[in-house]
Amino acid sequence: MKETLHKTKSFLRSESFKKYAKRFGYFVLGLVAILLLACGGLSIYFNRHKTEIIAKVNTKINENINGKFHITDFHYKFLTGFPYFTLALNDVEIKDNKWESHKHTLLRAKEIEARLNIWSLLHHEINIHKILINDADIYIYKAADGYSNSNIFKPKKKKPKTDKEKPETTIDQVSLSEVHVIIDNHLGHKLFDFDVASLESKVDYDDDNWQTNLFLKTKINSLAFNTVHGSFAKEKMLEGKFDISYSEAKQKIDINTKGLKIGSDAFDIVAFFNIGKNNSLFGINIGTDILWQNASNLLSGNISSKLNKFGIKKPIKVNCDIKGDLNVEGDPKIVVQADVRNNELSIPDGLFTNCSFKGIFTNNFKPEKGFSDPNSAIILTNFKAEYENIPLNIAQAVINDLEKPIVTGVVNSDFDISKLNGMMNEKMLHFESGHAKANLKFQFDIVDLYINKPRFTGNVDIDNATFDYLPKSIHAENTAVQLSFTQEALYIKKIAYKHKNNIIRIDGKIDNFLNLYYNAPEKMVVNWNIYCPNIDVKQFLGVLKNSSQQKTVTKKAAKQNVNFTNQLKSVTEKCTAIINLKADKITYGSLTATQTRATLEMLNSKILLKNGTVQTSGGSINFSGSVQPSGNHYVFTSNAQVNKVDIASFLRSFNNFGIKSFSPKNIRGRLTSNANVTGLMSSKGDLIMNSMKGKLDFNVNQGALLNFEPIMKVGKFAFPLRDVENITFSDLSGSLNLRGEQIDVHKLTISSSVLNMDAEGIYSFGRGTNLALTVPLRNSKNDAKLATKEERKAVRERGIVLHLIAYDNEGKMKVKWGKKEKS
Repeated sequence: MKETLHKTKSFLRSESFKKYAKRFGYFVLGLVAILLLACGGLSIYFNRHKTEIIAKVNTKINENINGKFHITDFHYKFLTGFPYFTLALNDVEIKDNKWESHKHTLLRAKEIEARLNIWSLLHHEINIHKILINDADIYIYKAADGYSNSNIFKPKKKKPKTDKEKPETTIDQVSLSEVHVIIDNHLGHKLFDFDVASLESKVDYDDDNWQTNLFLKTKINSLAFNTVHGSFAKEKMLEGKFDISYSEAKQKIDINTKGLKIGSDAFDIVAFFNIGKNNSLFGINIGTDILWQNASNLLSGNISSKLNKFGIKKPIKVNCDIKGDLNVEGDPKIVVQADVRNNELSIPDGLFTNCSFKGIFTNNFKPEKGFSDPNSAIILTNFKAEYENIPLNIAQAVINDLEKPIVTGVVNSDFDISKLNGMMNEKMLHFESGHAKANLKFQFDIVDLYINKPRFTGNVDIDNATFDYLPKSIHAENTAVQLSFTQEALYIKKIAYKHKNNIIRIDGKIDNFLNLYYNAPEKMVVNWNIYCPNIDVKQFLGVLKNSSQQKTVTKKAAKQNVNFTNQLKSVTEKCTAIINLKADKITYGSLTATQTRATLEMLNSKILLKNGTVQTSGGSINFSGSVQPSGNHYVFTSNAQVNKVDIASFLRSFNNFGIKSFSPKNIRGRLTSNANVTGLMSSKGDLIMNSMKGKLDFNVNQGALLNFEPIMKVGKFAFPLRDVENITFSDLSGSLNLRGEQIDVHKLTISSSVLNMDAEGIYSFGRGTNLALTVPLRNSKNDAKLATKEERKAVRERGIVLHLIAYDNEGKMKVKWGKKEKS
């Protein structure tokens, strides 16, 4: 290494090197002198031939335009662009012949440099090597009638080539700096507006064809293919290199670029533009990996304003294809394809996690209907995601008509039902366990970008569900549900659940479900068939609790899905349910009934009972009526026909209807009655004492009265020698009017083994008893042996008849002589 360095130093100090270095210096000085002499010569040449050169330039330009070309000043730039002759034109304007009508100047430039080939210039020819346009405005205008100020350029005359023909004047390089370019197409309602910071282009020619590698840095003020809808990539910076070629035969420009920066994102673009007089078709294909928000902001306002309501967290692969005609009014055809993998999709109604799908946007969903928002659609395929932890699979979904969007598709889901709690109103439903499967074809509107009135057809199956329905305080266990949604009806194929001691199996049908659910829930009729092996009426009355008065505290961060559950709650409260009930065993307090059949109609928390029949207390009861919440109580009405029930058991089951003066142990027999009464029950289902009003007609067969205090008092007063503690009846019947605490006794007939007695007046469970009693003194012990009712009636009042008054005396029953006063 040291030896090499020593030889190098020795060579630089040698006389031979100094001799050659001196000669090289003279050579460089000679070149500089020649350059200065050449530039000086060119300057002298320009000054001597200035008029001739400018004339040639003007002639060359005016030969090719239909308009006016104006230069305020021009000068030669010494040494600039050497070895080319650089001519600077100042304050240049080019106007077409119709400028006065539209006022749009095709070109206005502070300075244009034209670098001319010196050799051609010396041969009196103009050969422009490079054009530099600085600080300029270019305005290409096309009127609604198709006229364009760019038509200022005359078409080339086609001539057969000869060997002697001079070649066409060409421009090898073009450079733009701080140039404002506007392409204003009123015919197609398109506006392209660019602030070009820099453009560099070197052109290679092949006869009439050419190609160039072009560098462009510009700001996009407007890239509007439809000025009504706004610009693509508005206010974005664009920077990159383009491979551009032109075919004269096809009159077509092809553009290819990779890694083109638009804003902060890079794009690969392939495009073509036909520029023939009768062919202005174009196509642009754009590919990139980009964030959803960035991609949306590159689209026109009518699209991005909608897409910005949605979001995808991580970058997605996107391809956009734009095809159209620059001379045709309206939007071009736009197709955007996106590939989303393991991402998060946010919509105004919520968030989809673990989301994957392929999406296509098109503004030409039905080809015959053109390119517009009403004919636009978003098509999602192979959609897989979780919504509020619920897995969803959608083979294909279509969002059609972006002005009034309608979404259609088929969704499948298989999940643990407890996951529904995340999307439910916590004051309505809470699921503990169970499993659900759904296969549903759906359709819904999007109003202000929110899901509105979803409609479903298909099936939902739920197994082993345990849940609480909070408005009615219902806790259901081991619930199974099979639902089938059709266009005509909702079929409830199977619902089986356990509520406390109640086991219930249900199937049913709701006609016109899809229309009435949202539009008129009050007209919805739910037809249920309910079978209960066992049901406790008091426990089940909680279903009727009126929840409409409950005040719902709205949280500041309310769940988006509350509107869905509130709608469901509203429907359940407004619809009418008609229930065909069949029960093997029904209990109501102490009452046990079997083989129950009834039709129930539920409306606004009210139950109407029709055609009811039960077997109880050794007989049967036919009934109809209603039950409705009222404050903390239930109001009931009942029209019942009781047929030969054991009276003691029946009274015991209803807590003796609040009667204090005797108990079920005081009476026996078979009761037949007709009752039309109203009354109140407590929140637990117990009868409110003394609340009943209405009419009651009754008859007791094979009856007996045991140790009944009012009769015993009368008997001891009138018949001290007769057995009034154990009385059997051949006739015990009456017609009563119930008025809460008091009963109007219109007719009470007692034909017994001790005495016969008729009663009329008022009997009170509390205070105010005033009964007129008619008591024949004859012994009626053997009246039961008479064959007919007529015979018994004929002898009933023979002999001495007592008239007594049973009355209330400070809460105690007293008896005195007297008749009922005439009213």
